Amino acid sequence: MRRKAAHTLVAVAVIPFAATGSEDTLTEETVVTASFTGANSASAAPIHVLDGEQVAQSGAQSLGEHIDALLGVSTADFGAAVGQPIIRGMSGTRVRVLNNGTVVRDVSGLGPDHPIDSILSHIQQIEVVRGPSALLYSNGAIGGIVNIVDGAIPMTDLDGFSGSLGAESQSVNDGEALDFALRGNVGALNITYSYQDTDMENYEIPDNAVLGGHDEGHGEDHDDDHGDEHDEDHGEEHGEEHGEMGTLANSDAESTSHRFGVSTTGDWGYVGVSYSDLSNTYGIPFHGDDDHGADEEGHEEGHDDDHDDDHDDDHDDDHEEEGHDEHEGERIFSNTESETLTLRGSFNTSLPFINAIDFVVKDSDYELMEQHAEEEHEGEDHDEEGHEGQGHAEGPTVFSNESTEVQVALDLSAGERIRRLVFNYAQEEMSIVGEEAFMAPVDSTETTLGFFTSDDFSFATLDFGARFDRVERDGSIAEKHHEDEHDDEHEDEHEEDMVFEPQSFKEDAFSVAASLSRDLNDYASVSLGLSSVSKVPSSQELFMNGEHLVTSRYELGDVTLDTERSDNIDLTFKFNTDVWYGTASVFHSQIDNYIYLRDELEEEHEDHMDGDHDDDEHEGEGHIEHGDLTL
Repeated sequence: MRRKAAHTLVAVAVIPFAATGSEDTLTEETVVTASFTGANSASAAPIHVLDGEQVAQSGAQSLGEHIDALLGVSTADFGAAVGQPIIRGMSGTRVRVLNNGTVVRDVSGLGPDHPIDSILSHIQQIEVVRGPSALLYSNGAIGGIVNIVDGAIPMTDLDGFSGSLGAESQSVNDGEALDFALRGNVGALNITYSYQDTDMENYEIPDNAVLGGHDEGHGEDHDDDHGDEHDEDHGEEHGEEHGEMGTLANSDAESTSHRFGVSTTGDWGYVGVSYSDLSNTYGIPFHGDDDHGADEEGHEEGHDDDHDDDHDDDHDDDHEEEGHDEHEGERIFSNTESETLTLRGSFNTSLPFINAIDFVVKDSDYELMEQHAEEEHEGEDHDEEGHEGQGHAEGPTVFSNESTEVQVALDLSAGERIRRLVFNYAQEEMSIVGEEAFMAPVDSTETTLGFFTSDDFSFATLDFGARFDRVERDGSIAEKHHEDEHDDEHEDEHEEDMVFEPQSFKEDAFSVAASLSRDLNDYASVSLGLSSVSKVPSSQELFMNGEHLVTSRYELGDVTLDTERSDNIDLTFKFNTDVWYGTASVFHSQIDNYIYLRDELEEEHEDHMDGDHDDDEHEGEGHIEHGDLTL
């Protein structure tokens, strides 16, 4: 859901603590550079750069919403708090999100309702990168890379002290936000700190803006007289509950973040450390699960009974109890907690071919908890057993990702030629524990080597990038084993008979990309890009095996998947005058071994059931248990 300008009131106050520089420096032209290569953002590499001021003034909550307006970029939103970026139709694990050149390791790839774990307050810029330079810091980026640059660790000495205090108010969701930032130099230390706290309530929905699912569902089955009666009663109840302006349930969000950094610099380079934490709680405004299906079934049965009784006077009460009440008070929400500790530095060298050695060591701990909870109503006693009986007492599901990453980059540039060689090693442990544990724990190790070069010839500029990846993933497939005979008394015990089969995946992959650009005149340029990029299957694509309640699917991975390869060609024309600017691109992509979630074919389902069950009774149970979807 996107905020509409007509219903949003934003007030921002920024109070500078100190002004540094002269009047000349305040009007001096600012050149925005891409941190990936150090080249100007107007270079041949296809890249968008959003500066921090644009981000601060946008009023958006999610990363996807911030970059949604860029050419070739969109967002896959799951409510206001969740927006995963899409680049040229590619999303999920095909678009990698980085923070200061290192991968953001959360669990956003495990579900469309999971947010990108990023702090978007007081940042320097957001870069959207495609082409050769996108191969430097991350594997599998078929769609491209989104890099968030926050400057938490200053690479040069700060001049004096500066700070800001901001506040925001939004009328569409009765939202409030407060942020604070400070940057300064104390002795030989450069210190940065930022804080943000936001609290957004449910979004208001104008009358008649949304067609209610209940009204649509009843329209065909009700006669005119009863339909009018029901609509009037339902409308009065809805009005009493929501007032004149309705709200979108579970569209609220609140978050708190801190980011602290300190560094010291010299002729030898710089070294610094940063710490950040982010706490985020948000509702899930739409979802699919087994409870919902059960509710619909019960809801229809209730109507059939009432219709058979000629729409007696108690229909409204029965309808409310059997249909509406089961979900009206349900609170569906997620909570994320993350902590990241980063050590970063650069050492200048006197070696003939190496200008500097950059390094990063990052340790991150991320956790996301999903839970369904039913609000207590006056006069009702909702104990745990009562919840379980109604199907609303699902325990929380905890998704976690603990990772350690080491990166070493060599600056091999000479004159106008840019050279970068990057080595990266990452160890990641991902697990899901709880009601929705549809994937057993997976340990992943990624060892990668990336290279980028940019040469300015007399007739054109050539950018070239190459990358080698070695990925190892160790997990297991959890399967339910059924005995030949069992009775109802032991059915529950039988259902929980899980056997974990260890599985390993190891793959080497190579990617390459090149871009040739030429200035046509002072205002226009043209570039041609070619690339062949590989994507190794992710943990969930390999080892997922269980019911994914949010998407209402039983999802099954495949450890025999091959590496995905995307071959691309694109032609881009750009012009920029004092009055007009524009970009036009034509591109073609061909992907082999494309990995996607598909429906299980009927013959595949029959073979699967025949292999696991010996009688028709078990086969019927298996069909319900495994659903109709697989990878």
